[in-house]
Amino acid sequence: MKVAVLFGGTSAERHVSIASGAEVVGALRAAGNEVVAVDTATGVLDAADERALLRSAVAPEPPSEEELAELRAHDATAFLRAPELERVDVCFLALHGGAGEDGTLQALLDLARVPYTGSGMLGSAMAMDKDISKILFRAAGVPTPDWRMAPVDADEAIAALGLPLVVKPSKQGSTVGLTVVKQALELEAAIREAYRHDDEVMLEHFVPGRELTVPILGDEALPVGEIISEHEIFDYASKYQPGMAQENFPADLSERVAAEARRLGLAAHRALKLRGFSRVDFRLDAEERLWCLEVNTLPGLTSASLMPKGAAAAGMSFPELCDRICRLALEPEHPRATRV
Repeated sequence: MKVAVLFGGTSAERHVSIASGAEVVGALRAAGNEVVAVDTATGVLDAADERALLRSAVAPEPPSEEELAELRAHDATAFLRAPELERVDVCFLALHGGAGEDGTLQALLDLARVPYTGSGMLGSAMAMDKDISKILFRAAGVPTPDWRMAPVDADEAIAALGLPLVVKPSKQGSTVGLTVVKQALELEAAIREAYRHDDEVMLEHFVPGRELTVPILGDEALPVGEIISEHEIFDYASKYQPGMAQENFPADLSERVAAEARRLGLAAHRALKLRGFSRVDFRLDAEERLWCLEVNTLPGLTSASLMPKGAAAAGMSFPELCDRICRLALEPEHPRATRV
């Protein structure tokens, strides 16, 4: 296959996406594919650019707004006109957050009739919006913590959700802009911080307990994983800095809990009309009740990421996983598997 790997972009998760892109490019080439590496913010990379960009590790902090503003000044559609993308069989989306994951790029590729991996425009947009996601989870019978959307009266929110509570941007990933609020006087500052990253802010009941994740591939739930973080939450540093978290696949769970997590993971994936692959995140409370937090439509694919570890627990190597993701996008029944 000729595969264009799209990564980088202009979201706060740019550094993570570059790390995912590096892993995917290598894996697809190892599997015998012709690969074009594309930073959607700057264009097709030549060999020297690949060596310089794709060897960089994930920084401890997301890129600054100044860095992102400079990248956003470029024509975000220019990469599609690159001659290197002619006769590409599929675009592998290794983007995270922002226009790469919220349905915007998916709509552009749909218009260009270019097959791409993962979910379509509608599913991507619904999954990125945590408010809409949680409404659909509840409609599908998937338990999710109570929430309120800002602006909201502080006393009313605390009375409804309790303390601690979580304040986060409604359309961000990698816990960017997220704060666990333990005292009422911290709430206003936490909301301001979340608004720096998004125009919609969610306040959510904090569920203490174990952090679980369910990778979905095709229409199958892979082994359930557990994240044990050095921090109170599985935050940006815990996700991308070595030694900050322990990730166990399969998780040490009773068969009942593991089966229920897989069932609810698939239910959440289907409720959002997702395709290809995703990763569904849960909290397991002290009474062994599962609470769905969110679904990642383009989960991380770095060496430290959860999706590849779940696939490995199912007996699938990383090159096999990447190849499978590509082939899911090209299945004949797939409505996007066309190219003009």
